[in-house]
Amino acid sequence: MAFWWPLLVLAAAYALCRLLLFLIPPTVPSIDVDASDVLAKEDSFIYIPRKGKAAQTDKVQCYEPATMKYLGYFPALTPDEVKEHVAQARKAQKIWAKSSFKQRRQFLRILLKYILEHQDLICEVSSRDTGKTMVDASLGEIMTTCEKITWLLDEGEKWLKPEYRSTGRSMLHKRAKVEFYPLGVIGAIVSWNYPFHNVFNPMLAAVFSGNAAVIKVSEYASWSGCFYFRIIQAALSAVGAPENLVHVITGFAETGQALVSSVDKIIFVGSPGVGKMIMKGASETLIPVTLELGGKDSFIVCEDVDLPSVVQVAVRAALQSSGQNCAGAERFYVHNDIYSAFVSQVAKIVKSICVGPPLSGRYDMGAICMMEHSEKLQSLVNDALDKGAEIAVRGSFGNLGEDAVDQFFPPTVLVNVDHTMKIMQEEAFGPILPIMKFNSDEEAIKLANDSKYGLGCAVFSGDQKRAIRIASQIHCGVAAINDFASSYMCQSLPFGGVKDSGFGRFAGVEGLRACCLVKSVVEDRLWPYIKTVIPKPIQYPVSEHGFEFQQLLVETLYGYSMWDRLRSLVNLIKMVTEQNSASVSNATTKKRR
Repeated sequence: MAFWWPLLVLAAAYALCRLLLFLIPPTVPSIDVDASDVLAKEDSFIYIPRKGKAAQTDKVQCYEPATMKYLGYFPALTPDEVKEHVAQARKAQKIWAKSSFKQRRQFLRILLKYILEHQDLICEVSSRDTGKTMVDASLGEIMTTCEKITWLLDEGEKWLKPEYRSTGRSMLHKRAKVEFYPLGVIGAIVSWNYPFHNVFNPMLAAVFSGNAAVIKVSEYASWSGCFYFRIIQAALSAVGAPENLVHVITGFAETGQALVSSVDKIIFVGSPGVGKMIMKGASETLIPVTLELGGKDSFIVCEDVDLPSVVQVAVRAALQSSGQNCAGAERFYVHNDIYSAFVSQVAKIVKSICVGPPLSGRYDMGAICMMEHSEKLQSLVNDALDKGAEIAVRGSFGNLGEDAVDQFFPPTVLVNVDHTMKIMQEEAFGPILPIMKFNSDEEAIKLANDSKYGLGCAVFSGDQKRAIRIASQIHCGVAAINDFASSYMCQSLPFGGVKDSGFGRFAGVEGLRACCLVKSVVEDRLWPYIKTVIPKPIQYPVSEHGFEFQQLLVETLYGYSMWDRLRSLVNLIKMVTEQNSASVSNATTKKRR
């Protein structure tokens, strides 16, 4: 007992210290970010944007889609200007690559503190620039970003440290490991649907892994993206990071093309068509590419579910972020036994949804961000109606300004749909719920896989094993069981798809390490006592028994059974011994002569 008592005291003291460290938060400085010019102004004028390519001038014009109030403009950078931004980032990265994980974690803590203290400001800026409601902004912008930051704080360093691997049988005297080094400058071209998170998501992974980041924001969300950049700049400055480590740039296609040709890796979030052009551009410099493209996620509801709770999830999944869904559900497959009840309950909820300017009242949904997108959505509905579908219900409009009527689209429930309709095959990116029947699990799987996209799926069943079995047979990158989009809130998991939904992953261990040069290293385990020596039979000039030696060596290492390997080892030792004896005998004979 006398021996164990001091150890128990030490263990208790250690546990107490760990507890105190956990309870006492680290000291995190506050940062000041000038937001005076992004606060709502009553005297803003109504802006009527040009349509199509005519809008692509030397300026990116910004306006509120929900009210058409003018927000300002940003320069559309030329290729030379983009290259200058990348050159500045590259210079800063060489310094930042030597930074400690302690410094990088402090950067994350400062960001997290600012986000928590300024949620309303961040959400309001997102709402004004994209038309989404404050609740949708909090769900899609704040929670996801905070989750990513906390995961990096908890686990990021662990996954970037050298990882030791097994050496195999032939290299037992060695030590094998994988090392992770920053790539250099990570470029990102991001979409408009989550302007805050889409900027922070690639930036956080890039900076924490020792890289610089140059992010081209969408021309539909440049105003918010440039404000969020101020937050990043202030946090970097607070930890003494080099200037120009992170850049946010604005422009159109030419700007994005120049970025692709200048960086060491490109992350793209957008459409399959543009993704193919990104790949083509990246092939010129052979840089790695991560593509997160379109989705047509399936939402499968079996007959044994708790219907009211599933219905609420289904409506949220379809209308997520005011219909500007990223990885949103776009195809609903409901078992025939509960189809009518499901449609009835969905219709009741959707009928109560009111659409309007998100900051001017209590509206459930806001505006459509992109010009002319409501026309595309209506054309998809019309195509379905022409082929036999019916509108079960539509949501209502609130008080819309006459200048912004075209920026809104009511949530729409379609029934009697099938796969001949465009709404079941093309990405809608809008608040439409097409609901189709199925009669068996096999049919549901077949329908879900009948798509050129493969981003995600959600499967609901009272039998969890059944839901897992169905999801395992759907060809997609992420799956949620009895939930929707929960995989993205687990930031330890990689995110991405297959087929026309792209390839590569961001988030999780895979996404973090994708920002790194992955280097395999082998070193001597017991240096300098055991070193690599080429066996004499295969030294140059190769012995006449060289191949026989090699055969026995392979059999010794990889023989089917232990007895096979032992027998080969004995023969190998015997052969080497005989050769050594012969060599000694020959040497003695030569000396006598």
